[in-house]
Amino acid sequence: MIYSNGCFVAIDFETADYWPDSACSVGLVRVLNNQIIDRSHFLIRPPRRTFVFTYLHGISWKHVANEPTFRELWPYLVERLNGVEFLAAHNASFDRSVLLACCQAADLHPPILPFQCTVRLARRTWNLRPANLPSVCSFLGIPLKHHDAVSDAEACAKIVIKARLCGHS
Repeated sequence: MIYSNGCFVAIDFETADYWPDSACSVGLVRVLNNQIIDRSHFLIRPPRRTFVFTYLHGISWKHVANEPTFRELWPYLVERLNGVEFLAAHNASFDRSVLLACCQAADLHPPILPFQCTVRLARRTWNLRPANLPSVCSFLGIPLKHHDAVSDAEACAKIVIKARLCGHS
């Protein structure tokens, strides 16, 4: 369900390796009344030094070696989630699994928030296939630097906003 004017945060994680607890970057974009009101990006030191996906996002151990762990970053993330009705993510099952795995590994309680998947939203609203993030952004005219966490999160936020403006909720 999409709320007509509700506050939400679009979230995007980049991971270092194949394990969901390996978040190395997170982007959060806060929306209120269909307006982006905050953008946040954090690098995260994952639990392992092995980076498999540097070729996608450009992040390697040298970029995160002195950054906070997920546990250390958690208070800043929780602050940005305060008062939101839901989280939005493109392919929400991935970002949900990363959030849950990072919380579990850090012995933290994950936020109890529903996720809105913008892949499903794009398929339902505009009948788009494929509905990967670059395809949806191209269709909607949304700028995108793919695999940059804050750019991906902002694109996701804009997909939700555009769907709301089309009357889909």
